[in-house]
Amino acid sequence: METRKGYADIAAHYRQRILNGHLAPGDAMPTVNEVARDQGVARNTAVRAYELLKREGLISTRAGAGTVVAQRPNIVVTGSDRLARGEAGGDHYAPDETSTGHEAWRQPCADLSICRALGIAPHSEVIIRRRVFRRDGRATVIALNHIHPRVLDDVPEVLQQGKLPRSWRDLYTERTGREIHRSPELFGARHATLDELAALEIVVPDTAAVPVLVSYSTHHDETGPVTVWEDIYAPETLKEVR
Repeated sequence: METRKGYADIAAHYRQRILNGHLAPGDAMPTVNEVARDQGVARNTAVRAYELLKREGLISTRAGAGTVVAQRPNIVVTGSDRLARGEAGGDHYAPDETSTGHEAWRQPCADLSICRALGIAPHSEVIIRRRVFRRDGRATVIALNHIHPRVLDDVPEVLQQGKLPRSWRDLYTERTGREIHRSPELFGARHATLDELAALEIVVPDTAAVPVLVSYSTHHDETGPVTVWEDIYAPETLKEVR
């Protein structure tokens, strides 16, 4: 039996198209009548879906222009969203988003959850790639890749400083013939480290505890774990994360 679509399903469909870059700021949205016809739902269902997207700040209605994607959608994109956008041919970045601080280094891994996810012994060496995403001049997300050391055999570029001209994941697949798959994204919360506070440009007394939301996803190929992608979100962005 076919499951009937509800307004939340319709909203999710268009939300994803905005998130993955297929619908860009200023692009015209279909009319509610067109949505109802194309999605096989009642007009009122399409209206409620658009009302939800408007409340989320993703679309707006302008006199004479109809409904369009908002010029500045209030979106903080997670690591898995970024990869999905790229795989779908869209932009990895949210509207008006940039990144800085692209750097790489080796270090012993003391985080037991990362060690377990990568299948390595505690304090084994891993490669870290880090960048900071920014919007409106403020740091919003620290993106970390904890990369298994075996990747160096095929992609020595992972230790290259600065923004890579191509994704190291693409280079890995191209050179090994192995596709990288990702696990579902998991979320948790903790207090930010001093290093994270500095990267997010948060100035507080040394004794202050600043909570941050953290997301994790493990990426693997047929031979085992390849990397753990970790995002640390600035406190003021928490209400924006979808």
